[in-house]
Amino acid sequence: MVFESEHDFLHKLEELVKNGVKPRDIETRAPHPVHRAEEILGVRPSHVRLFVLIGGLTGATTGYLFTSLTALSWVLPVGNKPIVGIPPFTVIAFELTVLFGGLSAFLGFLVTSRMPAVRTIISNDEFKDSFEIRVKKG
Repeated sequence: MVFESEHDFLHKLEELVKNGVKPRDIETRAPHPVHRAEEILGVRPSHVRLFVLIGGLTGATTGYLFTSLTALSWVLPVGNKPIVGIPPFTVIAFELTVLFGGLSAFLGFLVTSRMPAVRTIISNDEFKDSFEIRVKKG
């Protein structure tokens, strides 16, 4: 179903959900983000943030462990300073937190959006200035 106005699009979407069509069976396309449609369909937040959290924690842990174990393996005592010092190792831990968090965000995006699937690529002639609702059969 194709609609020219956002109002008609939202009205039909509400009608479909009220008539018992499961929101997971409805696919919508719009020329711009329609937040009301997300509310109607009950779209949940993305799981990418969980990937980023796990990646960031892994990066921080790796940073501290790598630097601490390296300092303990090759001891270099300097001026009565501690061998394992947290402040200088925090820089490396922060950098690895950002690196692992960014890489896991990219990986999480690919996993949650099932991005490499070639069958979901849509041709450019399907994108117009109209609102579209597709209901999966089944």
